[in-house]
Amino acid sequence: MSTFDTRAQNWDSGDIRVNGAKKIAQAIEKKIMLTPEMEVIDFGVGTGLLGFEIAKKVKQVYGIDTSEGMLAKLKEKNSEELHIIPLQQDIIKEPLEQTFDGLVSSMTLHHVEDLEAFFQTIYKNIKEGGFIAIADLEEEDGTFHSDNEGVHHFGFEAQKLREIVQRSGFKNAQIENINTISKPHREFGVFLLSAQK
Repeated sequence: MSTFDTRAQNWDSGDIRVNGAKKIAQAIEKKIMLTPEMEVIDFGVGTGLLGFEIAKKVKQVYGIDTSEGMLAKLKEKNSEELHIIPLQQDIIKEPLEQTFDGLVSSMTLHHVEDLEAFFQTIYKNIKEGGFIAIADLEEEDGTFHSDNEGVHHFGFEAQKLREIVQRSGFKNAQIENINTISKPHREFGVFLLSAQK
């Protein structure tokens, strides 16, 4: 059982995560024109905190995650009016065949070891003219998580990340600060990376 399977039960109980996901959704909506015909993938969907916000604006959200526990919580939240199609797989090891109008993601990228492989993989899953909108931590000192198991990057330096994204084929990669998470010992910036295919 992964750490995320264990933490899934109480994942939605903290204001920081719930409010953070809402801020990320608002930032995505400001940056990207979401339309009712769109099919969007939420990478690292977790319990759907971001995905359900996006699902209100588009035709369908597909939620990808490797954690069975997180997806079980997501399924409990699905309703006829608002639902996410859950997919449990590691899309770098087992790429999806399907293509989407866009990809959104909240605070998952720092858990992805091989960024080049990730962006090259998802490039193939985005339709021509489609978008990516990925929120994650600005560069930090490794103290954001109390336990860094499964954390491969202590946030990201904007220019390096933009270069990786553009090397994979995406255009017009932009990174902007959208939120600050305050913890007792310091504040952590959250950015939104957006780009087009």
